[in-house]
Amino acid sequence: MGKSTGFLEYGRMDNAGQEPLERIKTYREFHTPLDMEERKKQAARCMDCGVPFCQSGKPLIGGMAAGCPLNNLCPEWNDLIYKDNMEGAVKRLLLTNSFPEFTARVCPALCEKSCTCGLHGDPVTVKENEYAIIEYAFENGLIKPQIPAVRTDKKIAVIGSGPAGLAAAQRLNRRGHNVTVFEREDRIGGLLMYGIPNMKLEKNIIDRRVKLMEEEGVVFRTNADVGNNISADEIKSRFDAVILCCGSSNPRNIQAPGRDANGIYYALDFLKATTKSLTNSNLSDGYYISAKYKNVIVIGGGDTGNDCVGTSIRHGCKSVVQLEMMPKLPDSRAEDNPWPEWPKVCKTDYGQEEAIAVFGRDPRIYQTTVKQFIKNESGNICAVETIKLQPVKDDASGRIRMEEIQGSEQILPADLVLIAAGFLGSESYITNAFGVKTDGRTNVLTDSPEKYQTSEEKIFTAGDMHRGQSLVVWAIREGREAAKAVDEYLMGYSNLR
Repeated sequence: MGKSTGFLEYGRMDNAGQEPLERIKTYREFHTPLDMEERKKQAARCMDCGVPFCQSGKPLIGGMAAGCPLNNLCPEWNDLIYKDNMEGAVKRLLLTNSFPEFTARVCPALCEKSCTCGLHGDPVTVKENEYAIIEYAFENGLIKPQIPAVRTDKKIAVIGSGPAGLAAAQRLNRRGHNVTVFEREDRIGGLLMYGIPNMKLEKNIIDRRVKLMEEEGVVFRTNADVGNNISADEIKSRFDAVILCCGSSNPRNIQAPGRDANGIYYALDFLKATTKSLTNSNLSDGYYISAKYKNVIVIGGGDTGNDCVGTSIRHGCKSVVQLEMMPKLPDSRAEDNPWPEWPKVCKTDYGQEEAIAVFGRDPRIYQTTVKQFIKNESGNICAVETIKLQPVKDDASGRIRMEEIQGSEQILPADLVLIAAGFLGSESYITNAFGVKTDGRTNVLTDSPEKYQTSEEKIFTAGDMHRGQSLVVWAIREGREAAKAVDEYLMGYSNLR
């Protein structure tokens, strides 16, 4: 490495974030990047560690993956940042990652969780270093359209424009194939556009990349709902190969008495409506589900639940509570969760930080679920009855299940309930339209997790639709790998790495 003692000389310094009470006034990203001199110091903390777990992305201990699924060459571009060779860092970053501008904003940084520096101290700021590289590249004209010199006569349809679909389309187009991306929404981006709030990913960042891909030759068709307003047979007859990248968009419901009350929504519908209205009119059109002056209950303790908390606070909610079925995770690694595994520890995210700043308390209530939704005479939600849960070990299987604690019921006021309980898999109308087989979780079946061709001739799949609900970084990996599989199918070989 450029500075072999950097990890001893420099402490970790993160990009500064706006204070919660300030940042909730807008829907903008709220971190300020470090200057380049400080960034070089942060890059210098990367050790010559011998085995860089940060870039492995493979199951290591007990089947748990460690490191980056894209196998990003983190030590190499950290070294290049320190040596002030930003152009070299850009080239090494783009060698493995199709869209660093997305992962540098929304990825939970699996690389950092496996960083050797993190074994006995603070890991390297890999994610923020990645951000510095890609934004330097855009600002200095290093990201230019890569238009293939030669075109094949092969036509490929990509159904869905989320991270998996975009990654597949980018690689196949640069290979020289003719790629058309079909998106059922009015804007390109899939989950990136309407599933992730602007505070984490401003939409001009997506538009910037889409414009670049259009210049490279990718054709985008919006409001094109294949399986509904466009038939699957038409797609199969017009294209030599099809990649289904429609996501895991089937939301998990909460089946409790009173579920039919007005004012209960799926989290993604809530987030999508806000983003669409914000993008169209800065919320002035009123076409969104408002949390203003309302007592909000968010069901689900994951990232999407946190996004609902942050968005509700920006709307001006009266209160917000986030229900989590599982016990609170420990504040530091448990003995049975060693490095370099993903640390199963309690994380207080931006939305929860903002709730603490506004309401004086963490919005999360652990080991709690909904017993019934209570509605008023008009049929509107007015309260939620909850019940506490306790972990119980099943004697037969040895697994832990959550059991209700009788007598622990509680009534919480609620004017708006948002269900953020995860997703069950692909939507049946699209899988049925193409006739592909699915597994018990409705994920599209392939011969193995590393294969991308479905049960149907010339139909491939990638992303959450293939592996189930997962991370953007995994979706990009799957899109890239599916592109290679399609290229081999069409050409008999592939020079895609």
